[in-house]
Amino acid sequence: MNGTRAGVPTLAITGWSAVSPIGTGADGFTEAVREGRGGGADVSGMFDAPLPSDRAHAIPGFRASDHLGRKGTRHLDRSTALALVATKLALEATDADVAADGRVGVVLGTTAGSVRTTSEFSRDTLVQERPYLVNPVMFPSATINCPAGRSAIWHGLRGVNATVAGGQMSGLNVLRYGAHLIAGGHSDVLLAGAVEEFSPHMAWGHRALTHGYDVPLGEGSAVFVVEDAERVRAQGRLPEAEVLASAFGSGAPEDTARTLESAVTRALRLAGVDADGVWGVATGEHGIAGIDTAEDEGVRAALGGGPVRVRVKPLVGECNSASGPFQLAALLARYRSDPGLHGRVSVLTSVSADGAAGAAVVRGRHMPGPTATTAPAGEGSP
Repeated sequence: MNGTRAGVPTLAITGWSAVSPIGTGADGFTEAVREGRGGGADVSGMFDAPLPSDRAHAIPGFRASDHLGRKGTRHLDRSTALALVATKLALEATDADVAADGRVGVVLGTTAGSVRTTSEFSRDTLVQERPYLVNPVMFPSATINCPAGRSAIWHGLRGVNATVAGGQMSGLNVLRYGAHLIAGGHSDVLLAGAVEEFSPHMAWGHRALTHGYDVPLGEGSAVFVVEDAERVRAQGRLPEAEVLASAFGSGAPEDTARTLESAVTRALRLAGVDADGVWGVATGEHGIAGIDTAEDEGVRAALGGGPVRVRVKPLVGECNSASGPFQLAALLARYRSDPGLHGRVSVLTSVSADGAAGAAVVRGRHMPGPTATTAPAGEGSP
């Protein structure tokens, strides 16, 4: 078991955005969460290839050019396009100094990059006439770090650039990795999040892995601008939320409940928060009975039955690596929507089929307007 606290800064979230089946931008996403509006859509016309279902939590009308302009967007793969728009909107939502040369970086989570591009590129090497006339334009998109790299290039961010391939655990892993990067002096500001695309390849794989369960496949990207909270407060700025601590563990799949209980308990201890002070838990149910039962048991063992459950997958679908970031975005949406939650603490949890589990402790503020603002007199800390 390990956690992030000693020597690691509290992360301040000073801007965020989402490109999702239920809304684009922090405001659009928040409105959909407040209304409980799901994002199921007709996907029958999205691809020439057959799909296992005509319905999914995808974004059929998404076009990068609507947000970025036509120049340079023609050959973007879907994952990269989603990430570019999410990072653009997150940058527009923050008052962080994103012009600092070499001090602003990007850390994005993924499951396996653009599975569609990788599969199609690999297929071309087998079926095209010699000398294997593959499309060279596709090659950069066949690497898992394409969305992070292109996001940095597009927005002129010259700091640390990293991709974390952690599947369901990617969201929490990105936050932990980002905290260590800032603690080590490698960056002042990070765009941290994850991206996952919808494609026939992902749809058929999802059906095979979750046969008999009813969480449809989704897609999207959520990105948060994170900084050292102490530095933000010293500048007289007020973040929308703070990630106080996180903790992780791994074990046999049959021990997932106990592993998660330990992770939640350790994260709360590192954050200096009592379980009784937690108002809500954003869980990442997969729709797979054994895994979901283990997550529920771990949460109840650590926190009891009091905290409100915040479930975002019924709205956005199964987004794999982007699930954790969407869970965090759903928590922030709740803080934005309810003044009574101002300053209260919530928990984000995640588990994987192989027995890994993690938790993060979040303190949010009710800030329905711009994400970061000047702190009122006397309010420099939570």
